[in-house]
Amino acid sequence: MTEKTQELVHVRTPTYRRPAMLRRCLQSLVDQTWSNWICDVYDDDPGASGRGVCNAFNDPRIRYNHNVPQNFASKNIDSCFTSRNPLGAEFFFVLEDDNYVFPDFVRHNIDLCRTQGVNILLRNQLIELASGTDHASLSEHGVLDHLFREGLYSPERFRLSLITGIGVSNGGVFWSRHATTRLEIGVKCTATAQEYLRTYSINEPVYVAMQPLAVWAENAEQTTRNAELSSSYLRRELDLKRCIQSLQRLAWEAAGRNERSAYMTSNSFASTAAEREQALIKALLLGFWKSDALPFSTKLRTFARGLMIRILGRPYPEFGEFLKQIQHSGNATAKR
Repeated sequence: MTEKTQELVHVRTPTYRRPAMLRRCLQSLVDQTWSNWICDVYDDDPGASGRGVCNAFNDPRIRYNHNVPQNFASKNIDSCFTSRNPLGAEFFFVLEDDNYVFPDFVRHNIDLCRTQGVNILLRNQLIELASGTDHASLSEHGVLDHLFREGLYSPERFRLSLITGIGVSNGGVFWSRHATTRLEIGVKCTATAQEYLRTYSINEPVYVAMQPLAVWAENAEQTTRNAELSSSYLRRELDLKRCIQSLQRLAWEAAGRNERSAYMTSNSFASTAAEREQALIKALLLGFWKSDALPFSTKLRTFARGLMIRILGRPYPEFGEFLKQIQHSGNATAKR
């Protein structure tokens, strides 16, 4: 395909006070072998620290947007998954300021969407360890290695990835304008919770591409994702795990008898039988696990942890609103 016939890719980049990382992120777009893209940068810094970085590229494909008022991290990231398409773009992805992509990221993703006949693709990412420090390095494994194997997933099977993992990683999602899934969560919650909710939102086939062509930065101590929250770390973790537990149960119920029966032995997932059994127990999905992969004492401790989450974790007030949105859009069969 020649440059003149390349379809437009719309990239959305949320940023906040990380000019050096933003520069690296945008440079990775400039280096793409697919040249027909436009990147909208959404700067959440009241001081507009990203403006100079964007202007320095002197590239009309990079467009600076200053958030006024400030959105904070979770809303800034989530709004980048909007289904609005003012540019008439064919493909989309979100590239957070601390992440970056390899030169063939866009081209390979588009090729796979075409050959596999899908409108949503999930791409594996390497991990930048100690990101933002002098001893940063890339991992030898990807963020999806422990969870998926390469291939096409029905929405019911894909949502079962919630049993043992997060499923969707924001930086790995690549989608077409023809996608029917609502990827923007649209309710108040942490950016981490959004990825779990986004996984449950999937209502169409997804192709999982295991070759890592992007990089996810591991920098939890530097992140501003929870800056707008007043609750303690322990409270946030308990509430997040309570939300995950609810999503796991919903995904399990919606998967259907055949998918549930095949779950423990399915080759679609990379997790071991022991990991799957332990995850089912922690989700309090009793009666579905029949494996002897775990000793009884481990099962008992895992069940106790799951019960503690159920009792002490508080459901997100907006969780019901999210499920109503899913029901309304037809994204999933949601039952409380």
